[in-house]
Amino acid sequence: ANLSGGQKQRLSIARGIIAGSPILILDDSTSALDAESEKLVQEALEKQLPDTTTIMIAEKIVSVMHADKILVLDNGRLVAEGTHEELLKTSPVYQEIYKTQKAKERKEEL
Repeated sequence: ANLSGGQKQRLSIARGIIAGSPILILDDSTSALDAESEKLVQEALEKQLPDTTTIMIAEKIVSVMHADKILVLDNGRLVAEGTHEELLKTSPVYQEIYKTQKAKERKEEL
């Protein structure tokens, strides 16, 4: 079957949920989803897998901003860790990524 990128990602996430693993690793798993679909997937993961440790690798801050802990990498090196709010206050790298992504979102809305 010919599946879109978003459909493939949703299928992969569903497989992870069905497997019932105590650890779920999502590598940029929502990058092909629109904002609303991504929000629905995240809410479903939280609801269906409350006791599962989820490691989410993402380029979009919106994908991880509600995480318990965010690790910020710069050129493959760990440069900061904390919550979204903590990183906005303390990490120049995170602040720059956030500003750049917010500016891009605003531009796309116009």
